Amino acid sequence: MILEHKFEPVFDNNSKVLILGSFPSVKSREQGFYYGHPQNRFWRLIAQICCCDVPCTIDEKKDLCISNGIALWDTVASCEIEGSSDSSIKNVKPNDLSVITGSCGIKAIFTNGGTAYRLFVKYQQNVINRTAVKLPSTSPANAAWSFERLYNEWKIIEKYL
Repeated sequence: MILEHKFEPVFDNNSKVLILGSFPSVKSREQGFYYGHPQNRFWRLIAQICCCDVPCTIDEKKDLCISNGIALWDTVASCEIEGSSDSSIKNVKPNDLSVITGSCGIKAIFTNGGTAYRLFVKYQQNVINRTAVKLPSTSPANAAWSFERLYNEWKIIEKYL
């Protein structure tokens, strides 16, 4: 069964960094927003990078991104996926990233994990003529990476904000 990405990208004219995931997890789809699994470390990482409190509500998460020049979306608009397993993604229809890259001054694109990076390279890199930096996944499935180790990789974003 093909699943559709149901929530909009987060960005405005002042966005400087674009962070791309692959496709929303089951928990994110239930909540209707990015990185909804309580053990996903994305929001804690972004809050630390931006020297802010960890956001709790969807509005707080959007505000954190917008007020710090961060655009957020996923590489996949629709696909077949088993649960939340990125490795099961097939029959991909990519999102049109030019919606963001064509309307604001994105200085750098980062992917949250290897699948997002692989899908970006396959479907979008040549279309938008931009490259991306692959960052380690913030997913709880990436348990081998401690929060501190993730932060040390993800803090590269700071220099573009």
